[in-house]
Amino acid sequence: MQHIIDRFISYAVIDTESDANSPTTPSTEKQWVLANLLVQELKNIGLTEVTLDENGYVMGTLPSNVAHEVPTIGFVSHYDTSPDFTGKDVKPQIVHNYDGGDIMLNAEHNIVLSPSYFQDLLLYKGQTLITTNGLTLLGADDKAGLTEIVTAMEYLVQHPEIKHGKIRVGFTPDEEIGRGADIFDVEKFGAQWAYTMDGSQIGELEYENFNAAGAKIIFKGKSVHPGYAKGKMINSMLIANEFINELPKNEIPQETIDYEGFFHVTGLTGSIEETKLELIIRDHDANLFQKRKEKVLDIVAKINAKFAAQFGEDICIAEVKDQYYNMREKVEPMMFIVDVAEQAMRDLGIEPIIKPIRGGTDGSRLSYMGLPCPNIFAGGHNFHGKYEYVPVESMQKAVDVIVRIAELTATTDFSKK
Repeated sequence: MQHIIDRFISYAVIDTESDANSPTTPSTEKQWVLANLLVQELKNIGLTEVTLDENGYVMGTLPSNVAHEVPTIGFVSHYDTSPDFTGKDVKPQIVHNYDGGDIMLNAEHNIVLSPSYFQDLLLYKGQTLITTNGLTLLGADDKAGLTEIVTAMEYLVQHPEIKHGKIRVGFTPDEEIGRGADIFDVEKFGAQWAYTMDGSQIGELEYENFNAAGAKIIFKGKSVHPGYAKGKMINSMLIANEFINELPKNEIPQETIDYEGFFHVTGLTGSIEETKLELIIRDHDANLFQKRKEKVLDIVAKINAKFAAQFGEDICIAEVKDQYYNMREKVEPMMFIVDVAEQAMRDLGIEPIIKPIRGGTDGSRLSYMGLPCPNIFAGGHNFHGKYEYVPVESMQKAVDVIVRIAELTATTDFSKK
């Protein structure tokens, strides 16, 4: 497993944080460092048709080693990390033979990773964990996925006795800011279906996700000396607060689970004259998703009506944009691709955990671009923060799943599917 540890850490220490405010692709120059490293690694392990385009998309091919016709499949992961928490100066720590107790991430700041709060830790007693040092995220989302795909391809190259069809791999920038699939060339990729290695706990297998939208709302105000403000001042920050209070109180991330949707305020900055609010909207059900978007616009209309006489124009301006949709609609007609992944896990003694993603992956976007793309566990936990960790054994199991999927794809008669 040391090979996996070394490869993962070599990726993790490279800062690839993406930036939603940047118009470029990749959104940050530093992402190119890992993109170029991945290109070199794919070439080194023996893949062909290795490319890096002008937008940072890496692709490569493991040629088929069977004479009969086999569907071309793909494996995809992203190399950027979330801007929610710093990815600069990542210093991974290795915990061998985890004893089930507290893990001191940073003694100076008393930052502790504890199973009393993160109970999933107890699933990995006796295993090797890679954690943060308490000051950054780790980047297992999705550098664990990168590690697993590269390692699996390397293993297949080194073991030609394992039969497989043509396999394409793809690594994307900017997934964490919702743009990972924006310029992904599905035709060039050339796979009939693919799997994103971007899930969490070992066993996760997901083919449905949130429908997602983002809202940016501007609240206008009028600044007047507070001593003479009666009937004149309009404080845009208080109007933004009024808007937030109109949202359903319990339909927020920390109060919802499974298929339950939510509204989530992600940013709020302002002054008396102008306040900007950022909001994300999520729901698995398409009809409920539409109603959530309408709810936002209804609140905006209500506020505008309330202040129409005093302000003289719309005081609240909203822009609501869809981000991605539930991939289930595109995957269900090809459920055999989920069945293959499920069989691969069972063959390896892994109990599949089939559940909806409370989020999205590149796969959700790619599924609507003509590349059905379920999501498979990559092994990490507590993404986007200082408590992130990944069990090495889970990464090894993910490698094994990729290899087994390749085998099954070469031996399954898909003409009857």
